[in-house]
Amino acid sequence: MSGDRLTVAIRGLEVFGRHGVLPAETELGQRFVVDVELELAAAGAAASDRLEDTVDYAALADAVAAIVAGEPVALLERLAGRIADRALQERHAAAVAVTVRKPHVALPHVVRETAVTLRRAR
Repeated sequence: MSGDRLTVAIRGLEVFGRHGVLPAETELGQRFVVDVELELAAAGAAASDRLEDTVDYAALADAVAAIVAGEPVALLERLAGRIADRALQERHAAAVAVTVRKPHVALPHVVRETAVTLRRAR
């Protein structure tokens, strides 16, 4: 249908990285959890059943994991921006929402995690 909208999601991708403001965070590293929701410009794959008409989420997950495991950044916001930039390189991508969670944040309070969500469109 011409009014169809399609979103490809990767949720709960866990990757070890070395991001943070504190020296111990970049030295020791920790686990990060990433969600990516990629809105496609067209929903062609719903009718065609062809991978080339959508996003290969396995390849996208590999690319996101490489970013998280790669060069350290101080802020989760910057990390989310790098992931969003990569996701929007997908041929059919129109918009993306990226959430990066840091389950073991160094705060003087008990928290389950800290997180940022970035929404970006082409």
